Amino acid sequence: MLLKQAERRIAVSSPLGEDVLLFRGMRASETLGRLSAFELDLLSEDHEIELEDVLGQNLTVRLDMPQSGEMRYFNGFASQFCYTGASGNFARYRATLRPWLWFLTRTADNRIFQEKTVPDIIKQVFGDQGFTDFEDKLSGSYRTWEYCVQYRETDFNFVSRLMEQEGIYYYFLHEDGKHTLVLADGASAHEPSAGYEQVPYYPPEEGGQRERDHVSGWSVQKEVQPGSYTLRDFDFEKPKADLEVRLNKPFEHGQAECEVYDYPGEYLTSGDGDTYAKVRLEELHCQFERVEGEGDVAGLASGGLFELTDYPREDQNREYLIVSSAVELRSDDYESQSAAKGETLCHCRFTAIDGQRQFRAPRVTPKPVVQGPQTAIVVGKSGEEIWTDKHGRVKVQFHWDREGKSDENSSCWIRVSHPWAGKGWGAVAIPRMGQEVVVDFLEGDPDQPIITGRVYNGDCMPPYGLPASAVISGLKSNSTKGGGGYNEMSMDDTKGKEKITIHGQYNMDSTIENDQTLTVHNNRTSTIDVDDTESVGNNQSVTVGVDQTMTVGANQTESVGANQTVSVGSNKSESISIAKALTIGAAYQVSVGAAMNETVGGAKAEEIGGAKIVAVGGVSTEQVGVSKSVNAGSKITESAGSDFSASAGGKMSLKSGGDFSAKTDAKGSVDAASELVLKCGGAQIVLKSGGEILIKGTDIKLDGSKIDAKASGDIKLKGSKIGEN
Repeated sequence: MLLKQAERRIAVSSPLGEDVLLFRGMRASETLGRLSAFELDLLSEDHEIELEDVLGQNLTVRLDMPQSGEMRYFNGFASQFCYTGASGNFARYRATLRPWLWFLTRTADNRIFQEKTVPDIIKQVFGDQGFTDFEDKLSGSYRTWEYCVQYRETDFNFVSRLMEQEGIYYYFLHEDGKHTLVLADGASAHEPSAGYEQVPYYPPEEGGQRERDHVSGWSVQKEVQPGSYTLRDFDFEKPKADLEVRLNKPFEHGQAECEVYDYPGEYLTSGDGDTYAKVRLEELHCQFERVEGEGDVAGLASGGLFELTDYPREDQNREYLIVSSAVELRSDDYESQSAAKGETLCHCRFTAIDGQRQFRAPRVTPKPVVQGPQTAIVVGKSGEEIWTDKHGRVKVQFHWDREGKSDENSSCWIRVSHPWAGKGWGAVAIPRMGQEVVVDFLEGDPDQPIITGRVYNGDCMPPYGLPASAVISGLKSNSTKGGGGYNEMSMDDTKGKEKITIHGQYNMDSTIENDQTLTVHNNRTSTIDVDDTESVGNNQSVTVGVDQTMTVGANQTESVGANQTVSVGSNKSESISIAKALTIGAAYQVSVGAAMNETVGGAKAEEIGGAKIVAVGGVSTEQVGVSKSVNAGSKITESAGSDFSASAGGKMSLKSGGDFSAKTDAKGSVDAASELVLKCGGAQIVLKSGGEILIKGTDIKLDGSKIDAKASGDIKLKGSKIGEN
């Protein structure tokens, strides 16, 4: 018996060929923002159909609606196909048809989306799975998400929760052989149902066949809903910003002022917060009034508009948006004699809201919660070792991220927890590229990572060999870029050998704003390979309990702005290998309590700009090995309280550029061993040791009150003329 569906009001087409599968019945359910499901009861004369030949294939149910003059299609993919036994000459099969979106429940992923809007993300997910049968009827504007993570969830769960959060929903348009998903967010995305723009209400008690499809059951209910919605969030870049938003739109009934308050609102600007508060309140308010209807109206489908007419209560005769529908279709028995013209059951139940009210799908899809911290590797721009921003944030490559390239685009900027974080003060240690860090998530939100710690691994081992150096604790850095050096502060807690080590690879700066006290109970060694500069703004006191040794390899310069006092309790020895220069701007005084011995191996030059006074309490002896020269710019005065003696081992000469006088207050004598000469110009007196006296001159005069000339021998007077008076 070869059966045909061509003349039947309801028929099914499948990849198996025309009329291989025969329509027996269907239960179809559709809801805005939810997956549809069509459960088909099928018959076939073929008892050996391979289930795999139908599973995953596209099937279409055609419904002829003669009263409206329209044809309605129910299209989908066979997500389940069953053989349920035999009925007479037929094999019974059951198929569940799902939209292509259902296949996203069979794919799960872990991936990161950055700098995209939710519509962009949704379309990318659809495209990645090879689905293009969707239509964008969105009219709203959507914020750009800096960072959005699909974490251990199906693609369907991911796009569903994003749509619910943003106030986006969807429905399906069906054709012969295909269906199209429509993205919607407002009234402009909906059109009147073809052939069902107006649907009359006929009471069920009137009975009888009607010439047109109609509604026979109608009920309306209203439910108390909150009147205001308040959200709050926090932006760490603007910590004092007030991001609380509140939308107040209560209905006119008792107890309508109920408020819903939630945190975090998942936004960073008040404008986005206002949008989310509006969407959340609309989500609740679209449940304020719901109508339930039923009747022979198979043409009413979710997402369509229709106007109710002829209802006894006039306020119900208006336009409605169908939120959900459940259609039941059943064909008569194929083995009956009237198979071609048999009766068909077609019944529809639906839920609708006022056509002017904004629909929003409830937020029922859970957002994954990260169960505890995880680790990741710090990454950044190629060629860098530290990749951070002004907040000290870094980027990471998560171990689960198979799409990341371990570069500066692998994640968003992630904040780093530090021991201290103040206003211009605190502790800073920026995680470096290649380090493994511990990442936690604020409230378990995969979109809100925060770095709470760092751990060593096989590539990044501790700086001190373990377990041998387990007694060492501290901080050790690595020079960047390129490494090869380090700064370090470490503590060795070995009993009896406890030690603190501080190492600076290059410079070390230490600033103490007030006092510093350093106490060393044993030895201290300070080694400076090049220069050492010490500046003391006020006084400096150095106390050495025993000896002090200072060795200067080359020159030493000491400058004292005012006075200098050096006190030596015992002896002081100063040894200078070559020369010593001493310059004193004013007075210079040396006081020696006992003897003072000054030895100069070579020449000594002494230059005094003013007067010089030498006072010797006892004897003063000056011994010059060769020559001594005294040169005075003006006068030289030498005075002795008692005797004055000048002695020369060789010649002695006195020469005056002016007058010369010698005076004694007592006796005076000049004693020459061989000869004494007194000479003035052409006159001279010569006294010889033999007793001879020679007076020589051009004119010799003897003038006195009394002159005696006495000789033991002769007296001779000789001249050209001798006069006597």
